[in-house]
Amino acid sequence: MSATTLAPAGFDRARAARWLQEYGVYVAVVALLLFNVFFTANFLTLGNFRTQLVQAAPVCIVALGMALVIGTEGVDLSVGAVMALAASFIPLYLGAGPIPAILIALVVGLVAGTFNGFLVAHLGIQPIVATLALLVGGRGLALVIAEGQLVQLHDKTFLELGDGDLAGIPISVWIAGLLSVVMALLVGRTTFGRRLVAIGGNRTASGLAGLPVKSVLVGVYAICGLLAAVAGVLATARLGASDPADIGLLMELSAITAVVVGGTALTGGRVRIVGTVFGVILMQLVRATLIKHNLPDSTAQMVQAAIIIIAVYVARERSTR
Repeated sequence: MSATTLAPAGFDRARAARWLQEYGVYVAVVALLLFNVFFTANFLTLGNFRTQLVQAAPVCIVALGMALVIGTEGVDLSVGAVMALAASFIPLYLGAGPIPAILIALVVGLVAGTFNGFLVAHLGIQPIVATLALLVGGRGLALVIAEGQLVQLHDKTFLELGDGDLAGIPISVWIAGLLSVVMALLVGRTTFGRRLVAIGGNRTASGLAGLPVKSVLVGVYAICGLLAAVAGVLATARLGASDPADIGLLMELSAITAVVVGGTALTGGRVRIVGTVFGVILMQLVRATLIKHNLPDSTAQMVQAAIIIIAVYVARERSTR
């Protein structure tokens, strides 16, 4: 007996899957917020909200870049290593001032992302293989640059990026919010964004239609690398040290989870920036809720894995039906 036969009369699995992929993340965030309001002590405090937002900001920034890459039917496994690599350059140039150090870190991320894009677009290497190389080599290079040591930072202006506020809102949250708006406009209002989505939907047809497939792909990975470097700078400022062994560790998994849960299909051709932001919020709330109820972080990881499976299944149901 088929699954369709077992479904209740009038139940449309394709419509349900479409609704879940469109609105499921928003409903889940609201439901989890309500649960915490009623059952989690000290949840409705400014200190708690500030902590959650500051923790989510770097993940959000990386997930924005990952959303663009996944929208082209690709993936970037190197974002965590790029964060560490960019961070490893900060102590080397912080003596010249925070601005030169930050700019050099951002250039490192941009170059790393461009390298990934070149491997994918011009050499035809599968994204998972191309970025896996930098996942290993990038963190290794970061450890070499830092000589395997955690380097403490003392520049107060630089450290303000991690702990400072602007109009009562953490600077890192302002940066994440601004970049979210920029990425939403890039995808929804520019020729580059339309080409990105078209290439993800059908790369061969896009090439035959005359779209600059290779340059768009390089641009997408370059943006992803740049955003990973931004996240690396913020993470370093918040930690108050450059730690190549720890900064960005497993960030690629958190970013992919947020993107998929937010409704961007792994098969490409669709990018949901707002959904990605809410995906980050949802995963942060899940982790915070479990920890506040005295459950270990490993439980949060298992719940995260279950959410990924559900999100991928929903996307598959929508595409096949």
